[in-house]
Amino acid sequence: MCEIMPETSEKSPSKPPERPNPHEEDEGREAIALPSHLAGSGTLDRLVETARDYARQAASENTLKAYANDWSHFTRWCRMRGAEPLPPSPELIGLYIADLAAPGGKAPTLSVSTIERRLSGLSWGYAQRGQPLDRKDRHIASVLAGIRRRHARPPAQKEAILAEDIRAMVAILPQDLWGLRDRAILLLGYAGGLRRSEIVGLDAHKDDTPDSRGWIELLPGGAVLTLNSKTGWRQVEVGRGSSDQTCPVHALTQWLDFAKIDFGPVFTRISRDGRRALESRLSDKHVARLVKRAAMSAGLRPDLPEAERVALFSGHSLRAGLASSAEVDERYVQKQLGHASAEMTRRYQRRRDRFRVNLTKAAGL
Repeated sequence: MCEIMPETSEKSPSKPPERPNPHEEDEGREAIALPSHLAGSGTLDRLVETARDYARQAASENTLKAYANDWSHFTRWCRMRGAEPLPPSPELIGLYIADLAAPGGKAPTLSVSTIERRLSGLSWGYAQRGQPLDRKDRHIASVLAGIRRRHARPPAQKEAILAEDIRAMVAILPQDLWGLRDRAILLLGYAGGLRRSEIVGLDAHKDDTPDSRGWIELLPGGAVLTLNSKTGWRQVEVGRGSSDQTCPVHALTQWLDFAKIDFGPVFTRISRDGRRALESRLSDKHVARLVKRAAMSAGLRPDLPEAERVALFSGHSLRAGLASSAEVDERYVQKQLGHASAEMTRRYQRRRDRFRVNLTKAAGL
């Protein structure tokens, strides 16, 4: 059985939260300001704050946090070598990414995808300071091309949770408020092919809360989710299942009824005594922890050591599971996942009939 822990806080009390560098924060704030030739006024100052607020929403909170960490890592790297991060120097950044790919000492070697993400973070950091970085400069582009050629590997993929797996995972959940909520999260995330941020970002209705990522409409045939995802607005239809035990819509309505949720976040924390749902929205990290914990309790992949099993599953396992299990035309899976291309959808398909279309025979061989 899954061990249920009190949920008074999503963060460990033993580790204080990281505080942003005030100097870094001020630099980012000054990226959007009044033109130097204009005098400030109440109206203009209000518009500056409004523009800054919109700018903060240009990317997801997790992306902005990652970019800020990338910039902090780069500035620390520069200080340790007696260099200045400003103004942007393609030569210096070429050396930086080379050090990430082949570090000296005990520093870990980063993957190509992480190095590319770090470079995106630097581009963002320089843009916030009004000094664009030319990533096409040969000192950056040629070094990055060499890193890709030498070190690129197929992306590490999380294990897909298949139909029999998700049934086993929800079966071990307790029949209490925690179990009702987590059962709805797993089944809705699986059937909808949702990202973990999309799951916890749902509200009961449109415009319930400022931080909403979408809302739910319950219909006789199922649930329609309107989502503001990383690729834009989309609607996801989640139909009713063949049995109440595994029906995502039934699990969702049960949670909403017993938790007495008719406004605000759909998935919230629960009081320490387990008797009532709180108002605060769950963190998306809860989805990742839930998937890992339920997969371990259900005994998935018993052939592997426990450490490897834990690392094998994540919130993305739900999306990969839908893509791998749904026996329908690929275009419907692509639409459900919100992918711009069929190729991206195929990356999520861990199990499919790869030779259903046999071009060798079609070509006459």
